[in-house]
Amino acid sequence: MKVYNNILETIGNTPLVKVNNMCKGWPCEVYVKVETTNPGNSIKDRMALKMIEDAEKSGALKPGGTIVEGTSGNTGMGLAIAAIIKGYKCVFTTTDKQSKEKVDALKAFGAEVIVCPTDVEPEDPRSYYSVSSRLADEIPNAWKPNQYDNPSNATAHYEQTGPELWEQTDGQITHLVVGAGTGGTISGTGRFLKEQNPDIKIIGIDTYGSVFKKFKDTGEFDKSEIYPYITEGIGEDFLPANVNFDVIDHFEKVTDKDAAIYTRRIAREEAIFAGNSAGSAMAGLEQVKSQFKKGDKVVVIFHDHGTRYLGKMFNDDWMRDRGFIEPTPIITALDLIRSHEHLPLVTLNENDEASAALDKMDKYNISLIPIVNDSGAFTGAIEDKHLYSELFRNSDLKSSPIKSIMQGPLPVVHFNTGIKDVSEQIGKETPAVLVMDLGGNWHIINQFDIIQSVE
Repeated sequence: MKVYNNILETIGNTPLVKVNNMCKGWPCEVYVKVETTNPGNSIKDRMALKMIEDAEKSGALKPGGTIVEGTSGNTGMGLAIAAIIKGYKCVFTTTDKQSKEKVDALKAFGAEVIVCPTDVEPEDPRSYYSVSSRLADEIPNAWKPNQYDNPSNATAHYEQTGPELWEQTDGQITHLVVGAGTGGTISGTGRFLKEQNPDIKIIGIDTYGSVFKKFKDTGEFDKSEIYPYITEGIGEDFLPANVNFDVIDHFEKVTDKDAAIYTRRIAREEAIFAGNSAGSAMAGLEQVKSQFKKGDKVVVIFHDHGTRYLGKMFNDDWMRDRGFIEPTPIITALDLIRSHEHLPLVTLNENDEASAALDKMDKYNISLIPIVNDSGAFTGAIEDKHLYSELFRNSDLKSSPIKSIMQGPLPVVHFNTGIKDVSEQIGKETPAVLVMDLGGNWHIINQFDIIQSVE
């Protein structure tokens, strides 16, 4: 039987997939390492297991212990999965900018999650770094992996991710593009690849509000670079020990907006459901594409799965609220009459005979006619079903004034009334509404106009 003994044995050996649409026409070939096939749907499963196994060997993590860590969600998921198999408890701290899906996923695996404010210094006792350190000291038999400074983080990728990419590309990889957060993935993978071929370029993707790029470019840790940002999974407001700046050749900053837009593009253009850091990486890749030449083999790492961002980047309202996509234009009553605004409204005088309604309905192929008095005010309306019913009961009514059998007048809406409010007024008892255009001409809006506008 070809089976795994437990879910941890399925970590790694993730697929390398060619990008076909987003980089069409580029001289190079672009491939993505899809880490969503790991059991926790992210690359963090690799280093989470490695940190636990190394801590077990060193005695830092004892049987029945509690794992306490500050996490943006994905590392916590990897730790939680391993903890279940190995018999540990988990307590995680995270920031209030992380998606609800990430927090809920951690709780689904039995972890306790404490949400801390984002907009505080790392040293602030309220930060998720500080809270996790305090809890690790207070909880008996606790161990804090400290993914930012724990060398096992980068080692996992040196031992696994790097060799996988070298083998999958048959040693032809020329560039590696990675969103950098803790630094483990880019530093470990990059170090292995450069040992095989020092000419391979390692490009880190940073975000505005993070200190990485300026520190790489100038050697200066500039606190003025630090401010809150939306992008998840990359960038930091301090320098984790796992970020090996000697391995990384270049950092490229990407805006929150571009990261979010490219996250959505990946799903729609490549049919790969990846997360926010993947969007950042693809946006950054676009920004540096002039560096690539014919024959280059560029690999981008897609860290995690799109399901972690359903309430954010994949939610139209969330995107609109932040100005990342254009607001959906409100369809108004004036928009609803565009297809027939050149046609005059067909009406009847309330003193016209009922037979005139039959003639006009037949002539203009309409089923509803508003009725006016001698002053031009709307006093009623006649619908074909009602008219036929009345004439069927008494054919002599054909010569009677239409006002004797007319129905109530149609509601009038302002030309700027939104489609939602217009549609709510149209129903079984009210088949249409009336609206005056900017030129003072009357028009009718019915259910067909509503349906036609949303097709």
